[in-house]
Amino acid sequence: MKSLYCSHELLQLIPIIFFSILLLHFQQVAAVEYVRPPPGKIISTSHNRPDSHPQQVHISIAGNDHMRISWITNDKSVPSVVEYGKVSGKYNASSSTGEHTTYRYFFYNSGKIHHVKIGPLDSNTVYYYRCGGVGDEFSFRTPPSKFPIEFALAGDLGQTEWTASTLAHVNKTDYDVLLLPGDLSYADSQQPLWDTFGRFVEKYASKRPWMVTQGNHEVEAFLPLFKIESFKAYNTRWIMPYQESGSHSNLYYSFDVSGVHIVMLGSYTEFGISSPQYEWLQNDLVKINRKKTPWVITIVHVPWYNTNIAHQGEGEKMRIAMEDLLYKAKVDIVFAGHVHAYERFARVYDNQANPCGPMHLTVGDGGNREGLALMFKKPTSPLSLFREASFGHGRLRIVNQTHAHWTWHRNNDDHNSSVSDEVWLANISANEGCNKKLAFQDDDGEDMSNNVIMNDEL
Repeated sequence: MKSLYCSHELLQLIPIIFFSILLLHFQQVAAVEYVRPPPGKIISTSHNRPDSHPQQVHISIAGNDHMRISWITNDKSVPSVVEYGKVSGKYNASSSTGEHTTYRYFFYNSGKIHHVKIGPLDSNTVYYYRCGGVGDEFSFRTPPSKFPIEFALAGDLGQTEWTASTLAHVNKTDYDVLLLPGDLSYADSQQPLWDTFGRFVEKYASKRPWMVTQGNHEVEAFLPLFKIESFKAYNTRWIMPYQESGSHSNLYYSFDVSGVHIVMLGSYTEFGISSPQYEWLQNDLVKINRKKTPWVITIVHVPWYNTNIAHQGEGEKMRIAMEDLLYKAKVDIVFAGHVHAYERFARVYDNQANPCGPMHLTVGDGGNREGLALMFKKPTSPLSLFREASFGHGRLRIVNQTHAHWTWHRNNDDHNSSVSDEVWLANISANEGCNKKLAFQDDDGEDMSNNVIMNDEL
C-alpha cells in the first residue's frame, strides 16, 4: 500500500514538474527576447570653451576634392579662417575665403556662424585642422577615390540617450560618410537646442563628412506676422553643396563621392512638375555618368512607401510627382526617415514589385525624443520584406561597381548593437535586362518587356 501511495503521489507531481519546466523555459526565452526601449532623456551639452574657440564643428563634402568646415564662435571678432595640413600641429595650407553670418529668431541671437571651403584635398587622407586660428586641433579623413566605400545612415536623430547610443555604435566601426535623411536637432523653434545639438554631435561630425537633408522638425515656420522664414536655423547652420550641384536651394542638392552619385531631395519644399526642385532634379539626373558613378542613391525625409501606421500617405504626392524620374534614371536605393522605425522594401515602382526599381529603406530610428512608431499595418504588404520598430542605424558598403552590402544594426543597449537585417544588392545600371526594359519604356511610353526576368539581389 505504501508503494502504491508513493506512485500515486508521483503521478500528482508530474504535471507540476512539467509546468514548472515549461515556465522556466518561457522565462529564459523572455530574458533573452529583445524589449523595445522607451524614448531616452534629452542630453543637454553645455559650452565649456572660451568664446573665441570653435564649437559645433562639423564638415561636409563641398564639390570635387573639397570640404566645407563649419563652426560657431560666441566671439564675433574671430576670423573665418581654417588652417590645415597632413601633419598634426603643422598647417601648411590655409583658407581665407570663408564666409560668416548670424541670425535672429525672436529673442534669440546666434553666435558667429563660420563656413570655410578648403581644398583641393587628397583622397583617403587624414587632415589636421584648426578653426579661427585658436582653440583645439581637429582632424578628418577624406573619402576614398574609388570602391569600396562605406556609408552610415541614421535619420531622425535628436539628442537623447538613445541618440548617444546610436552614434556610439556607428563610431565603433569605421565609415567614410554619414547620410542623415532629415530631423536633426528636434529644436522645434527652441534655438538653444540647435546649439546643444551641434556640440552633441561635434566629436563625430568633425571627423567624417555629414551630409544631411531637412525634415519637418527643421521647418520652424510661423505666421508671416512674425517674419520668421522657414528653415532659418537649418539653412544658416548646415550649408550643403547646393550651389556646387546647380541647385538654387539648400533644401535639395547632389554630390559625387567615390563612384556614387547621391541626390538629396526636399520633402518640405515644392516638388510638383512645375517646381524648381523638379526641374533641377530632371537636369541633375540627365547629367549622371554611370561609368564614373555607377551607383545612384536618393535621400528624402518622408518615405514614399510605408506600412507603418505613422505618417501613412504623407509621401504619396511626392512619389507620384517624382518616382518616374528616379525609375528612368535607374536609381538604386531610396533612403527615407520620418517614420520612427526601420523598414526595408523590395525593389519597387508604382506600388508594384519591379526588379528595375529602387529599393526603398526607412531609417527614421536614430534615437529621437518622440519615441518609436510601434504599430504596423496588417496584414503585411508583400512589398515590405523586413520591418521593426527599434532604434538603430544602417550601413551601406558599396564593394565595387556591381555589388553592395546593406546591414541594419539594432541598438540593444549602450554597449552593443546587433545586425538584425542584411541583404546584398546588385547595381541596376549593370543589369542588361533593366537596360532593355527601360529602353522599351522610354521609346513606347509603356512597359513592353514583362517577360524579362532578372535576379537582382543575391
